[in-house]
Amino acid sequence: MKTVLVTGGAGFIGSHLCEALLQAGHTVVNLDSFNDYYAPAIKRSNVDETRAFMKRCHIPDERYAVVEGDIRNRERLKEVFTLHSFDAIVHLAAYAGVRPSIEQPVLYTDVNINGTVNLLEMCRQNGVPSFLFASSSSVYGNNEKVPFAESDVVDYPISPYAATKKAGELLCHTYHSLYGINMACLRFFTVFGPRQRPDLAIHKFTKLIAEDRPIPFYGDGSTERDYTYIEDIIDGVTKALEWACEGSGKYEIFNLGESNTIRLDRMIRAIEGALGKQAILNRLPLQPGDVNRTNADVSKAKRMLGYAPSWHFEDGIREFVAWYRSNDES
Repeated sequence: MKTVLVTGGAGFIGSHLCEALLQAGHTVVNLDSFNDYYAPAIKRSNVDETRAFMKRCHIPDERYAVVEGDIRNRERLKEVFTLHSFDAIVHLAAYAGVRPSIEQPVLYTDVNINGTVNLLEMCRQNGVPSFLFASSSSVYGNNEKVPFAESDVVDYPISPYAATKKAGELLCHTYHSLYGINMACLRFFTVFGPRQRPDLAIHKFTKLIAEDRPIPFYGDGSTERDYTYIEDIIDGVTKALEWACEGSGKYEIFNLGESNTIRLDRMIRAIEGALGKQAILNRLPLQPGDVNRTNADVSKAKRMLGYAPSWHFEDGIREFVAWYRSNDES
């Protein structure tokens, strides 16, 4: 069993990952800044959920530690690495979102690039052998070839957020090449499910429809996303961690998606069906930085990791809406 540092472990994906790693027998250190990008109380509630999960599963308290700290703070990172010896790092912490990155490019660059360099330096200085980096389907931009494959050229990002994720992949390759750290860069495709961030479309639309308020409807409804249910993402991350912790000399990029595109209008119909309410549409033009379509080729992850996405979109929406109702407006 391993000791794993999960950055951003109080977030949507991070909290689910911490639970999966704990259930698999690992020791987990959750490093999170609890910043106000969205309500810190939501992240603290996620930590409470993880602790409740541990109690239900009879997992000892000493196998999970929560550390509040910013990945830009090198002194804080040194303290963490002095107290713990890690077998691997799963780096999820980042400022996320395309549209906010256009408004705050300096902040996104500072956190997503400088913070990543700080963690890679901690790896190098402390001999951590394996590093997983959470990248994004945004790096593909408006790629005309579909589905998107890891071998496609991704030199033309259309948002600062996408550019920071591409930069992170390059930094990981540099540290792999120079210092032999095993690296897996994971390109997530539009993750959804229980605990989803409130600023993301499915959560935001569910809340607005439930409250009989208009939802922002960008374009004609034909934009498409490869929505990926949280359980499938966690399956991919844990399998990538197993891969990265075996052997040496590894650097790979993996798409993690469902490999199935969902139009915006279908997504809204699915939420309407799960809620039993009709949406009020506030029709708006497409937004700068938004891509028209994402579609993952996951054949590489299936072949090399045994990745096996299985969730049907409408089933995932029903699970999310059930969670939303049981948590009010969380």
